[in-house]
Amino acid sequence: MKNKLRIIGGDWRSRQLSFVDAPGLRPTPARVRETVFNWLRYEISGKQCLDLYSGSGALGFEAASRGAKSVIQVENNIQACRSLKDNIVALSATQIKTVQSDVLRYLAGDAQVFDVVFLDPPFGLSLVIQTCQLLEQNAWLAKHAKIYVETERHFDFFGMPENWRLLKSKSAGEVGYHLFERAEV
Repeated sequence: MKNKLRIIGGDWRSRQLSFVDAPGLRPTPARVRETVFNWLRYEISGKQCLDLYSGSGALGFEAASRGAKSVIQVENNIQACRSLKDNIVALSATQIKTVQSDVLRYLAGDAQVFDVVFLDPPFGLSLVIQTCQLLEQNAWLAKHAKIYVETERHFDFFGMPENWRLLKSKSAGEVGYHLFERAEV
């Protein structure tokens, strides 16, 4: 596998992870991850995290490296799941669990409450709004959960849950990245 990325902070800082080359899989760039985890610096340690459309696992592994109590990675692609599981073994990352499933099907199942959610779906498939609505409607989120959403640069957030407040938003190249906070309904 030629595809590699480095964890940029925490216990596994500088450790290298391998991932597969799969359609729609584009790991969050290191400089974007650095900004996101600066935004979340006080929100990760000891928290329950959900990494949807996990792909390379960059966001979930970064959260675990920075002290997340648990991370659930949800990914549909079988080869990507194999890579995620191989990286879990390589890091002895007992706090990370990988679930091979379609994200929308997973969110239709029995809910578990998460403090932080990473949402980075393949671009161009119109999955962001529907995924955010399922997170809210099906009770997957803690009272003041933080939700990181990575989108195309010029994304229209019409239809997002009304009780979510945008805290931060930036762009890098063709990628927009945004941090929301859930207010209790």
